[in-house]
Amino acid sequence: MNYGKKKASQKQKKITSKSTMQGKRVGVRLFKAFLLCLLVVAVVGVIGGGLFLKKILDNTPDVSPADVQPKGFTTMVYADDDKTEIERFVASGANRIYKKIDEVPKDLQHAFVAIEDERFYNHNGIDLQGIARAAVVGLTSGNFSEGASTITQQLIKNNVFPNFTEEKTFFDRLERKVQEQYLAVAIEKQMDKDTILESYMNTINLGQNCLGVQSAAKRYFNKDVSELTLSESAVIAGITQNPSDYNPITNPELNAKRRDKVLKNMLDQGYIDQAAYDEAKADDVYSRIQTVNNSETDDTPYSYFVDALADQVTQDLIDQLGYTETQAYNAVYSGGLSIYSTQNLDMQKICDEEMNNDSNYPGLKEYGLDYALTVTRADGTVENYSSGHIKQYVKETYGKEQGLLYSSEDEARAMVEEWKATIAKEGDTYDEYINISPQPQASVTVMDQYTGQIKAMVGGRGAKTTSRSLNRAYKGSPRQPGSTFKILAGYAPALDSAGQTLATIIKDEPYTYRDGTPLKNASATHRGDITMREAIQWSVNVCAVKTIEAITPKLGYEYCTEKFGITSLDPQNDVYDTLVLGGLSKGVYNYQLCAAYASIANGGVYNTPTLYTKILDHDGNVLLEGAGESHTALKDSTAALLTSAMETVVESGTGTACRLDNMPVAGKTGTTDSNKDLWFCGFTPYYTCAVWGGYDDGKVNGYDLNFRFRIWRGIMSRIHANLEYKDFEMPNSIEKKTVCTRTGKLAAPGCPTITEYFAKDTAPTESCPGHVDTTPKEDDTDDKDTTDNPDANTQTPTDPNQGGGTQEPTPTPTPPTDPEPTPPVDPPVDPNPPVVDPSTPSTP
Repeated sequence: MNYGKKKASQKQKKITSKSTMQGKRVGVRLFKAFLLCLLVVAVVGVIGGGLFLKKILDNTPDVSPADVQPKGFTTMVYADDDKTEIERFVASGANRIYKKIDEVPKDLQHAFVAIEDERFYNHNGIDLQGIARAAVVGLTSGNFSEGASTITQQLIKNNVFPNFTEEKTFFDRLERKVQEQYLAVAIEKQMDKDTILESYMNTINLGQNCLGVQSAAKRYFNKDVSELTLSESAVIAGITQNPSDYNPITNPELNAKRRDKVLKNMLDQGYIDQAAYDEAKADDVYSRIQTVNNSETDDTPYSYFVDALADQVTQDLIDQLGYTETQAYNAVYSGGLSIYSTQNLDMQKICDEEMNNDSNYPGLKEYGLDYALTVTRADGTVENYSSGHIKQYVKETYGKEQGLLYSSEDEARAMVEEWKATIAKEGDTYDEYINISPQPQASVTVMDQYTGQIKAMVGGRGAKTTSRSLNRAYKGSPRQPGSTFKILAGYAPALDSAGQTLATIIKDEPYTYRDGTPLKNASATHRGDITMREAIQWSVNVCAVKTIEAITPKLGYEYCTEKFGITSLDPQNDVYDTLVLGGLSKGVYNYQLCAAYASIANGGVYNTPTLYTKILDHDGNVLLEGAGESHTALKDSTAALLTSAMETVVESGTGTACRLDNMPVAGKTGTTDSNKDLWFCGFTPYYTCAVWGGYDDGKVNGYDLNFRFRIWRGIMSRIHANLEYKDFEMPNSIEKKTVCTRTGKLAAPGCPTITEYFAKDTAPTESCPGHVDTTPKEDDTDDKDTTDNPDANTQTPTDPNQGGGTQEPTPTPTPPTDPEPTPPVDPPVDPNPPVVDPSTPSTP
């Protein structure tokens, strides 16, 4: 453009004019103000960001190496050899067995690093290069799902923030990510790389309820982690990113793609060579996984022994260490304990086999129904039903009292469906429990009497279908003990603290309880004057009741509870004469009755029945010792006398069916009213065994009452098959004396005599002065021979209201070589005996 002089002058004046210069100054000021604002915003932003970051870091928890260790471990249970694993206790989130890094193959370590954090060995907890890569990928693709978390960050995430969910707000997620990175740097200053990797490999979720690499190795390959191949290591490392999608059992195709990526990364990063890569790629690993999976028995219920063990350990943690119930449960099922049990696997196998051998039981096999149902109606109301409803339905519809016993499992299930139809409504949903077990049932406990250790236990006949189910041998099913209590409540305290002896004369005669109720023996006849040994041998009711009356029911009760460890007795309802006959308000537990007899076998020393020897915590420290309490229950002389008397029970009394070919046996039979409960508690110089038999619902046992003996003898004969013969030992506190059977004094010429064992402090010292008969012979019941009983194997009907039990009648004599002579039965015991005031005198 061409300007003249005039135009140029005008232009210059305009530029230099006051107004123009003022406008420029305003513009400059505005620009400076804008820049200042930007600076202020930047400064405020930095300060605000700093304050925000400070707040995040202030809220960050302090961490130490202990805080990033995995939580929740599998508890291991071992047999009495201290090395054979018999069970694992695993709660949800606790299927973890910790392994040190030197027990994990290098291939598995490198597989995790290659797929999860390739710069793991070089960064300080945060992978800046990985973060930059993830940002670039996000900006270019719009997908910010690319991960940049290091192994250290994942360890922090799993163990410090285990309950954080990605569904939280953006700021929540930002806060957690910043804290995670900050803690990763902090923890890397406290732990070396190998320790971090070790913790990580023991923490991660690897599907199928497997936490950590050892559980995964066992679940997928049934081998220890140290035995994994390269191909198998790649399979496990490939699961980590998404344990559901990459599960090698349910999604083998997806896992295979991930495994290939693991192997490729390992090859690219120099952890393996081409030959190893090719070999691993060619491995048909997934067929092996399916083979292992098909043989898995994760749903197998715990055994009766293990159920009882878990109960005892939990209770001991509460009682001895002050744990709460929740703490005790968590310790047992997710505390990573090592529990060394008392179970002997050989004895347990014998017990399992004999208890489930149908030939040991009566020929009539029935099936008992145990049922529970919760119904949720369409309107949301909830109704609960039980076995009793079905029993009542059967009684009202078919007139049958035994509504829970059936000839087959199918018949039992059909009745359940028939009954359910009577309560069904449209829109119902059902939650039901059904258990059908063979009947009659039985239970057994085998103990080492010298230690109190329970070596084997079976709580029922038939297949066990659920864990923590009814355990008839432990605390689940108290039963009336019958005549087994004659020893504990009567004869033991009489010998131990009342000055009586096995030669004490007790008159067997017609008798009544203190309220006038007649007391009956099994036989219609009475034996007259007999010794305590004979009263035990033939389990005579009258003699047992006379004995407890002489010593007082209070003393008998104290011996049962304080000396013999029976916890199920009631001081309000069981301190009566009928205690000695086993007529109790509640009953007794098999394992406690076994322990009581074991104390007699152990020379009078009672040991608390225990199922474990020691428990170690996760770090290997002793948490509990399982020795239990030990105390003197009886004088050694009393124990020896009772053992001798109970040998007679087995040699020629009511327990002849339990004789062993190669070992002496002492024991006592027990039978309750109408034969509902059948017992034999016996011991050898090695072990004590208690067997109960009967119907769960209390049905009367039929013609075959001897199946308890077959079970006991079958178990104990096999346990003792290869043991050295031993006799019961008599202590120095025992001596032999020949005494008069009429007076119990030292025999003089002309006295009817017996030779008997005595405790030295109660042995007779006076001689008998002699006898002059003033009663006609035919009326002298003292001299009558009452040992022959033509009704040896006939059970005399018993008045159901008489209370207590009836004696075991005399058996038909059998040759000593008979491997299983037919024994008599115990007298029945009414489980609801008449209540008798102990202060009321008895009338003979």
